[in-house]
Amino acid sequence: RMISLNNSVRVSGEEPDPAREERSGRVREVGSQAVWSLSSCKPGFGVEQLRDDCLDTYWQSDGPQPHLVNIQFRRKTTIQDVWIYADYKADESYTPSRISIRCGTHFNDLQEIEVVDLHEPTGWLLIPLKDIHERPIRTYMVQIAVLSNHQNGRDTHMRQIKIHSPVEDKAVAVESVGAFTSSAFKRYSCIR
Repeated sequence: RMISLNNSVRVSGEEPDPAREERSGRVREVGSQAVWSLSSCKPGFGVEQLRDDCLDTYWQSDGPQPHLVNIQFRRKTTIQDVWIYADYKADESYTPSRISIRCGTHFNDLQEIEVVDLHEPTGWLLIPLKDIHERPIRTYMVQIAVLSNHQNGRDTHMRQIKIHSPVEDKAVAVESVGAFTSSAFKRYSCIR
C-alpha cells in the first residue's frame, strides 16, 4: 500500500497531535520500551535528540541512503501507528520525501507495511500500521527507512518519532480473580 501525506493532513479539522491522542487514553506511547538504533548519525544528533520531546532538536544521518531508524521491542508488541515530526521550512533538502515502514521479528525478515510520499511536510505526520485484517500490527521490530529527501538531499533530519499501542479495556470478572476460600471473603463475593 502507498499513502501520500502532505501539510494539509488534519484529524477532525485540528492539527495532528500525538500528545492529544495519548491524553485521550485510547493509545499509549511505547517507544520507551524499545531499543532504538540508527544506520548513522552526526555526533550530538542521534537517538537522544530523536526521542527528547523537543521539536527544535533532530537526528541527522551521516551516510548513504536509505537512512534507517530501528525500533526493537523485547516482546511482541501491538503497534497502532507511528507519528513523525518533520519541518520542511527549517530542514529543506534534509526533509524526507519518501519513507518506508517495515515490520518483522528481526532485521532478516522485515516486510514493508507502508510507503509514504511526503510533500513539504510541516508538523506531525500520522502513519497508521494495519495488518491484512485491518487490525494494528503485532511485531517485535519496526524499521523506518528514509528512501529519499526533498531536492535530492543526501542526509536527513527527523525531529521526533512516537510509537503508539492501543490501550485495551478489559473488564475483570470476579471469577477470574479466583474462588474465595475463607468465610470472611465468601461473605463479600456477591453483591446483593
